[in-house]
Amino acid sequence: MGMPTADLIPDFLKATEAAAIAASKWKGLGDGKAADGAAVEAMRRVFDSVPFDGRVAIGEGERDDAPMLWIGEPLGSKQGEPNVPSIDIAVDPLECTNHVASDLPNAMAVLAAGPRGSLLHAPDCYMDKIAGPAEISGVTSLEADVAYNIEGASNALGKRPEEMKVVVMDRPRHDELIRDLKELSINPILIGDGDITAALNSADINSEIDMLMGIGAAPEGVITATALRGLGASFEGRLVFKNDGHRDRAEEMIEGDIERIWSRDDLCSSDDSVFIGTGVCDGRTKGVEDIGDGTHRVSSEVIDVFSKNHYFSSTIV
Repeated sequence: MGMPTADLIPDFLKATEAAAIAASKWKGLGDGKAADGAAVEAMRRVFDSVPFDGRVAIGEGERDDAPMLWIGEPLGSKQGEPNVPSIDIAVDPLECTNHVASDLPNAMAVLAAGPRGSLLHAPDCYMDKIAGPAEISGVTSLEADVAYNIEGASNALGKRPEEMKVVVMDRPRHDELIRDLKELSINPILIGDGDITAALNSADINSEIDMLMGIGAAPEGVITATALRGLGASFEGRLVFKNDGHRDRAEEMIEGDIERIWSRDDLCSSDDSVFIGTGVCDGRTKGVEDIGDGTHRVSSEVIDVFSKNHYFSSTIV
């Protein structure tokens, strides 16, 4: 017998596939905002037909700033009905918006889903993150400095510190992190966007990437934590607030210390959860391919946390 959230994987796949196809029409056209808007609208339309009582736990932003998929927005065709799954969604209809604009790798339409209350319900703020394979669990921490984390991770992975491959988003906020890594003779792998893909790659002990470090968006952090729970990999996150408004909203939405360190299983607290990512541009998954007559070949990555079923699919839509 399946778990309620996992039973909805076919429906949720339709949502990410629709978003990916809509965004793909903007590949290489230099307008990431238009691509993101198309993805949001397409994903939201599909959710209207999904037979569940859903809610956006963390997504496109506050209601006043996001016309669709705003935090707290109800989803699904069975709102308030008895005996239907009550599920939270963490969503990024277009991860790597800027990459679509320039047709660069690893743009995806992604979501995570779990029972109501199982995914962190927080404002659309930033999150400091550290991710890697299971081997680094317990030997790295956001409370520690860069040197400590690299020493612990490199020892756990049987590498010299200078051999570590660490992905960092190329942002001014990471100047100190990048400098600290270089002082350890590590040349970080700098990316423009795509920390979900980087974290997924780091989860594989055989990957050329050992760790993800640095500050990215909080919705992607919750989505990543769900995926890495299914993969048995390591993840920690801590919310970072750009302004007092986000801090105030976090205090309203979250019980306890809003600046705490969230473990992987705090951010996604249920095994009855799923991760789905559908490729827009080639990368970890193959991007959308227009095969004519209004049809497209789409490729997706699916992780069913409960069953530990992890697979890649290719579908013509």
